[in-house]
Amino acid sequence: MAMSTSAQATTADELSNRSPELETFNYHYKVYYHALSSQRQNMHMAYVDVPPNPNSQPKNRTVVLMHGKLFCADTWTDTIKTLSDDGYRVIAPDQIGFCKSSKPERYQYSFQQLASNTHELLQALGISRSTIIGHSMGGMLAARYALMYPEATEQLALINPLGLEDWKALGVPYKGIDSYFEDELGFSATALKDYQRRVHYNGEWRPEFDRWIEMQEKLFSGPHRTMMAYHAALTYDMIYNEPVVHEFEYLKVPTTLFIGLTDKTAIGHGASPAVMATLANYAELGKSAARRIPEATLIEFETLGHSPHLQAPQQFYPALLKALKP
Repeated sequence: MAMSTSAQATTADELSNRSPELETFNYHYKVYYHALSSQRQNMHMAYVDVPPNPNSQPKNRTVVLMHGKLFCADTWTDTIKTLSDDGYRVIAPDQIGFCKSSKPERYQYSFQQLASNTHELLQALGISRSTIIGHSMGGMLAARYALMYPEATEQLALINPLGLEDWKALGVPYKGIDSYFEDELGFSATALKDYQRRVHYNGEWRPEFDRWIEMQEKLFSGPHRTMMAYHAALTYDMIYNEPVVHEFEYLKVPTTLFIGLTDKTAIGHGASPAVMATLANYAELGKSAARRIPEATLIEFETLGHSPHLQAPQQFYPALLKALKP
């Protein structure tokens, strides 16, 4: 299995005394680390690299998976297996500031920066062209990656991406990093579970979803809670300030939108009830995005929410594999 040459001697045990990197949360697939220098700091980017299943017919294609704000590379476990079994090589990074990757002391977060970091990782792995799949915040990042590196993007797939609407233009007031930080200091696993049940899964909850709550709880527990809250605040500010909706016309790659219609996810902190009532209309947002993206296909899931690949894998994966065929 290919490794980033810049980090080939680094192990998870050697990283255990650094900033919180989910040391006690084991991923299903082996984790590698890519060393990079960004914004005058040395850091490392964790990633999973899974080859095609030996029993499959290799497609000689690579798929890159971009996680959401409340998720990590390991959230893609079933997706990785499905794609590997179908003959794809699969790369799933943890973005800087998230999960098993570095939490730098200071960082100017932007989707351009995260896309650049990911592109550097792929170049280090010798991958010049790939299919990019993004979920939630990762959908915003995937779209930005395709806009920045169209020649390196074979196909684009967006799973209930954020950024399909411009919250500030629609009346959501600016909250600010300090206010986000105070909110994140109050992290509660119970509150997160209630939020995801209500907003992501249309009131449904299954035991397998508990793993992703545990993952976030491990990040925010212990002496590093303040650090994690600050990084979470910075990335909320990035999401609010950098919607991709205004640039959909410039996407130059075939794009598939997978939209769970019961999703209620939106950045709406401080918005009036009247404004909130206009947000997160994914039935319309998906259609609007599909009209504006030059080579777009829209696939809707009427009864599913923010994470259709987690909520109904038996329904989602056949649609995904079909969409990825050339």
